[in-house]
This record gives sequence, C-alpha cells and structure tokens, in this order.
Amino acid sequence: MFKAILVKKDDQGYRAELTQVDEASLPEGDVKVKVLYSTLNYKDGLAITGKGPVVRSFPMIPGIDFAGEVLESSSPDFKAGDMVLLNGWGVGEGHWGGLGQLARVKADWLIPLPKGLTAKQALAIGTAGYTAMLCVMALQTHGLRPSDGEVLVTGAAGGVGSFAIALLSKLGFTVVASTGRMSETEYLKQLGATEVIDRATLSAPGKPLAKERWAAVVDSVGSHTLANACAQTKSDGAVAACGLAQGMDFPSSVAPFILRGVTLYGINSVTVPRAKRIAAYEQLSKLIDLKTLDEISHEISLEDSLKYAKELMAGNVRGRLIVDVNK
Repeated sequence: MFKAILVKKDDQGYRAELTQVDEASLPEGDVKVKVLYSTLNYKDGLAITGKGPVVRSFPMIPGIDFAGEVLESSSPDFKAGDMVLLNGWGVGEGHWGGLGQLARVKADWLIPLPKGLTAKQALAIGTAGYTAMLCVMALQTHGLRPSDGEVLVTGAAGGVGSFAIALLSKLGFTVVASTGRMSETEYLKQLGATEVIDRATLSAPGKPLAKERWAAVVDSVGSHTLANACAQTKSDGAVAACGLAQGMDFPSSVAPFILRGVTLYGINSVTVPRAKRIAAYEQLSKLIDLKTLDEISHEISLEDSLKYAKELMAGNVRGRLIVDVNK
C-alpha cells in the first residue's frame, strides 16, 4: 500500500481524497519509481477540484510531474537507484501521476535527473519552469535579442510567468509583467521585471491591431489577453503561447500575422522529445539560481494539495507549490 491523492467519479459524485492505494493497482509501465516530490500545477488544480475535464479515466492519481528514484526497471535506459524526472505525457490525466508515493510509467517519458539539481530543486522548477524554458527557447530560435525591445509576460505571478521573468531577465531582456495581483509587484520586480502592469489593460476585448510595443510575448493566459498581446506585438515579433488561464478561445484576427509578420508559437510541453527536454533542463540548471527557486517555490504536504488546489483555481497562489509526497 502507498499514500496518494485519488480522484474518483461515480454515483457519489466527483471527489478527490487522500487515501491508501494498493501497489498492485499501479498502471502498466516498464519503470517503477519511488516518488520524492511532485508539484501542484494548473492542470492538477482542475483535476482535484473537478473544474475542468482534464481527467480522462477514473480513479486517477493526479500530478503531471514528479522526481524520484527508480525501484524497478525492465528498460535498458534506467536501472534501480537512478534518479529520474518526468513532465507531461498525459500523466495525471490518463495515466496515474505524481501525487502519490509510487508511480509506474514508460521509460520514454523519463529523463535522468539533471546534473547539479536535487529532486526537490528539479521540482521547484517543475513543469512550470520547464514550460517557461520552452517558451524562451522558441523566442531564442526566432532570433530575439535584448536590443529588440520589451518582452511581455502575462500571468506573471503564476508558475510559468514567474520563471519566464527570471529566465528572460537573466538573459538580459527588459521584461514587463502583467498580473491581476498588483500586490505582487515587489515580488515580480525581485524576479527581474522592470515594470508591472494590471492584467485589466489586456483582458478585455480589443482591436485587431494596436500600437506596437512588445518585441515578444510569453503568454500563459489565452483568450482576449493573448489576442491583445498579439495586436500589440512589433513587426516580425514573436509570441509564445502556453496556457489558458483566461480561456481556450482566441478572439483575434489575422491582422498581426499578415500585416506585421508576427509569429505565434504554440508551446506543447506534454509530448516533447527527450533530447529537447534534456536541452531545456540544461539551460534551466545554468540560468536559475537557488535563491530564485526559494523565492518562487513553497513546499506543501500531500494532504495540503487538496486545499491548495482550490486556492490555485481561485488565483491565490504565487509561484510554485512543491509537494513532498512523503509528508
């Protein structure tokens, strides 16, 4: 038996609870892992609260990422004792995830724990930091330079936004943070933002084209915010979109793309090939310092995940929530 958060949907309704799970119930996979840390992400909040249809089979252990130690492996890629890391691949949605003390997954979904990072540090970065790095890598591939101008980061006080600010600032970019929590201004400036603006300036319906301001954008919000960000992006600029906190809709027009040559990069962090994942974490391990991880992250217990999921969905969580699944 092992301890886990289990999401159920049956005649008694939809619910999530901390419970004991039989190890024999673990899903198929060629690597069994003793989970040390997971995190609480937006998808996990949806899964635990039932506010979004992200769980595709029941019962489900949520948790879209985890780090831990290999206990058993039938794959040549890993052996018992190896430290590993997982992000995405539908874990926590269609395959039991990281908010439990044990996991069994496919070897292809794992990467070795990045050199220079402990399991806790890797999960302080977690899916949010990894996704932010993928966004930055897209802008780097686009050829963006600090001299090109300001970079807008939306959803700035959240996990992806916090890391995007820290990464872009470390790379020398001038970062403007958009948030609905202006009380977090000092925190965002400590991460590297030079200016903080209220999300209300971007979240209402806007014009197909607006005055050019942003050389690039990292957006985790979607909907009108993404549309307005695109409308304000400079000619030949780039927008990396990775989230939908405001909504899945995109009420925009083709104007920014055909009149200004703006490029919209869709960032899918779920099924990225192993080589690209390793490259992302190599950059992260060099660009993120331990002090920044401490500022961005907060450790909670497995049981705490249930209440913090509600706070996350209410928009009351700053940065990252690391879950020590053995507490």
